[in-house]
Amino acid sequence: MMHFSLTCRSRVYRTLIVRSAMVAVAVSLVVVPAAQAQGRRARLSEDLAKQLEQGDSTATTVIVTGSQARVQAIAAKHGLRITKLLATGAVLDVPAGSLSALANDDSVDALSPDQDVRSTMAVTREATGAALLQTAGSLAANLGPITGKGVGVAVIDSGVANLPQFANRVVLRKDFTGTRPNGTDDFGHGTHIAGIIAAAGKGSDDTTGVAPGALIISLKVLDAKGNGKASAAIQAIDFAIANKDKFNIKVINLSLGAMVVQSYKDDPMCQAVERAYRAGIVVVAAAGNRGKLADGRRAAGLIDSPGNSPFAITVGALNTKGTAFRSDDVMASYSSMGPTRFDHLVKPDLVAPGNKIVGLAAPNSTLVQEHPEFLTGTGANARLTLSGTSQATAVVSGAVAQLTQALKNTTPAQIKARLQFGAEKLEGTGLAVSGAGSLNVVGALLAPRAKATLIAGETVETARLVFGTNALYGDVILYGDGTLKSDVILYGDNTLNGDVILYGDVILYGDVILYGDVILYGDVILYGDVILYGDVILYGDVILYGDTVLNSDVILYGDNSLNGDVILYGDVILYGDVILYGDVILYGDVILYGDVILYGD
Repeated sequence: MMHFSLTCRSRVYRTLIVRSAMVAVAVSLVVVPAAQAQGRRARLSEDLAKQLEQGDSTATTVIVTGSQARVQAIAAKHGLRITKLLATGAVLDVPAGSLSALANDDSVDALSPDQDVRSTMAVTREATGAALLQTAGSLAANLGPITGKGVGVAVIDSGVANLPQFANRVVLRKDFTGTRPNGTDDFGHGTHIAGIIAAAGKGSDDTTGVAPGALIISLKVLDAKGNGKASAAIQAIDFAIANKDKFNIKVINLSLGAMVVQSYKDDPMCQAVERAYRAGIVVVAAAGNRGKLADGRRAAGLIDSPGNSPFAITVGALNTKGTAFRSDDVMASYSSMGPTRFDHLVKPDLVAPGNKIVGLAAPNSTLVQEHPEFLTGTGANARLTLSGTSQATAVVSGAVAQLTQALKNTTPAQIKARLQFGAEKLEGTGLAVSGAGSLNVVGALLAPRAKATLIAGETVETARLVFGTNALYGDVILYGDGTLKSDVILYGDNTLNGDVILYGDVILYGDVILYGDVILYGDVILYGDVILYGDVILYGDVILYGDTVLNSDVILYGDNSLNGDVILYGDVILYGDVILYGDVILYGDVILYGDVILYGD
């Protein structure tokens, strides 16, 4: 499995004034694939391109997509062994020195590694509003208890143990690991995840899941150490698609992930996620646990695959501090932040409780045996406490099961839009950290009408912001190319108080103040004095004229010119070639990717 690390992180300490006639900082974020450099037809993942550059001295396994007849012909042509047939391709063993010929084959579109995938490890139900829907109270008066009854959730993980909390609701166990084809949860992670989704408590001290009426389809892809292969996950996803009607599969839970080494368009796992989405299945995936480096510093852009897919609902982790009150919730420091590598998509989509989640323990599993510090109780009362975006993902999968029961004939895009719209914006974070905000199942059910709900005695305002889907609700969404004039409120002196997404080429005249999270797509020209409050992501070429103050975290993509006195507050990430004219003051941590030239004092 590839491990990604920033090749350079330039820290500019508080109130440091940059004074330089010319400073060039050359930093490489992405290795240019050898296939691009030499005109090869196949698109290569980052790790395979690196292997070619280093001489191709080791054997590897790759995934080739296409019909079985096509991949068999490719294998025969190059004398390669097929180790696993997939519904949409195959896994090939490639000896040392053979990768170049395969990459140069005109019939090969893309080559991907068969990556290692790993798991990403009573208050939760109350904090998210799920408990309110499980009772036949006023919210559910016309529907009865909303428990996810009858909704099939495919848990693609390490298996699910046969525990009484699932009764007869584990309707299938299937093993894709090829090691112990019995579906037993030797690791313990899958049982914990399935319990968060659908366990039905048997006593006052028992753990009840978010959707205790849901059906579980256990598809095992991880072994006793929590490791597996991307090809096994792909097989499991395709199995869920093929059997969605038989088991009423409406949700796929992917509490696992791997390092992103290529665009989601070429990633076979992400392609499988898209197939599920288009089949009408909601795919919920973990953002990953790469939110901070080994030395404790925060790291952006390390969302896991397949959470980097726009067709997945990608979930980050919250720390609820062990209370049902949402007012004390904070982001878990380990939760991966966006945007995604290569495609620069805004992720995660939302966040949910994931820190120190008490759940079911699979008897004699690796986690139980090797981590007694996570275990409480014994025998039938044994409980396991785990943390991670895996657990947060399971919470959202349970919420999706509830919504699917309550709302008939909803599409994956509609479910995602409701979850984002009904979420609560997490103060002090931005879209690339917490997405639309913290899961609020009640707000999602009542969207788009609800502006606030009552949870654990607290009034919870809904975010009313949706991104990354065609089913849009939100404060301000502006589409269009060219100059945006008075009819779209960006001509003259303007103050925008909501979250703003601007698509297309944008020109803003006059003094502009933008409050909230701002995403600007396309080429952007800002005339006049500009103040941006909140997290700001600028895609495309950006020209800022006049005095500019950027308050909070800023991410700049593309070639950028900042012409005037510029003050950057907060953590700043600059992608691409950047030219800064005038006096520049940088507050906070700064990461510079690409060539950077600073002119002025």
